[in-house]
Amino acid sequence: MNKKKRFAVVLAGCGVYDGAEIQETVLTLLAIDKTGSTYQCFSPNINQYHVINHFTGEEMNEKRNVLVESARIARGNIKKLTDFNPDEFDAIVFPGGFGAAKNLCTFAIDGADCLVNPVVEEAVLKSNKAGLPIGALCISPVLIVCVLGKMQVTIGVDKSTAEAIENMGATHKNTDGSDIVIDEENKIVTSPCYMNDASIGIVAQGAENVIKALYGLM
Repeated sequence: MNKKKRFAVVLAGCGVYDGAEIQETVLTLLAIDKTGSTYQCFSPNINQYHVINHFTGEEMNEKRNVLVESARIARGNIKKLTDFNPDEFDAIVFPGGFGAAKNLCTFAIDGADCLVNPVVEEAVLKSNKAGLPIGALCISPVLIVCVLGKMQVTIGVDKSTAEAIENMGATHKNTDGSDIVIDEENKIVTSPCYMNDASIGIVAQGAENVIKALYGLM
């Protein structure tokens, strides 16, 4: 892997319960760096669905912006998703966290009837049309399925989520640990990460497996 590739990484905020899952995101960025590739983080400039106190698990009476919160993880090096151009990248990746299902789409609220934020939908459609491999970790495969429909993905072993994915027209495969599912026809790579009861080491391996598989699909 000596040829430098460029990954777009789409974040949904900061924090597992209302944004991007921080460990999944950082481990994804690390996995990209370990291949000798580079990355650019993106996020939609929208308000979060809600804000969760990650210590108590309770909803807080305040508003936060998804782009501003995502910038915390990206150390400020982030762009608006409206600036994303698939011609400038070799792959696009969506880490998990409830923000993917609350801020980027409405799966956490509407299930199989979910809607996708228009800017996010456009990024997925443009990436697919340009032939970019798409990676999705944890819950984020539901977002890709909601946009593109028929494909094979995994979110691990959660029965209700798997059933919703099937209802949206995709095929779900149960997986454990750091396993991945590769849909070669659509160039989609998915891994359950923290959707399963996983350790941080397993999540790290899952992120590495996704990035390596995306690299192979370029």
